[in-house]
Amino acid sequence: MSPMTFLRASSVAERGAPVTLRGVRVRYAGAASDAVAGVDLAIEGGEFIVLLGPSGCGKSTLVRTINRLIEPTAGSIEIDGQDARAADPVVLRRSIGYVIQAVGLFPHYTVAENISVVPSLLGWDAQRRAQRVDELLALVSLDPARYRDRKPRQLSGGEAQRVGVARALAAEPRVLLMDEPFAAVDAIVRASLQTETARVHRELGTTIVFVTHDVDEALRLADRIVVMNAGQIVQVAAPKELLEHPADDFVRRLVGVDPETRRLVSERPLLEGDAAS
Repeated sequence: MSPMTFLRASSVAERGAPVTLRGVRVRYAGAASDAVAGVDLAIEGGEFIVLLGPSGCGKSTLVRTINRLIEPTAGSIEIDGQDARAADPVVLRRSIGYVIQAVGLFPHYTVAENISVVPSLLGWDAQRRAQRVDELLALVSLDPARYRDRKPRQLSGGEAQRVGVARALAAEPRVLLMDEPFAAVDAIVRASLQTETARVHRELGTTIVFVTHDVDEALRLADRIVVMNAGQIVQVAAPKELLEHPADDFVRRLVGVDPETRRLVSERPLLEGDAAS
């Protein structure tokens, strides 16, 4: 296998790639305990997984092991059956989309240039890059004619996050990592971005691993929620199952069973576009 072909889809039919973590452990230098303590997790291709838990529980550390921004102390990670730890880390990261809270757009680049960074590194020609920019801006509900030539300083916080999502999807990744991506925007913008993310997931079928400490956000977005505490997985379940059958008191306290939370779960068909019109 050529190192430049890591995680490239071999056919149009292939969409999200499966991700498998076995015994993944992370201990930072000088730490008395593991930040991630022997995690096993199988993510299906095209699944929307949300890692949920309090600050410091290991969820962000775990998601960053997938693209090797953090190297595991032990364990294995497979993406579409390939050993991620054996891949060139630069090539690996270019094949996996990554969105964070601090969007990190290049301030002197236009929106189009920001979105085109990875395709340019991969050698896409100018026409293909321009077409991809317009496709993605439309996908995240930004008018290409209005936005492609803007600079980041001309964008609102919500617009910048949309561009960040478009940039992460630019090279057609089959896995998208999202680490607290909407934590810095207000509640109205956040709800809009959640809806757009769910729509993008429906349309593209990309495997998404999404980190949050916000229970409502997890319930709105996830196919399955992975609850973490003290570096370990406490429960993995669909939203409705998590509410109805929490594994222990920690999960019960974390997710709550108040009427508003139940209402969010009952509205999921509307968010997923499955309700009858």
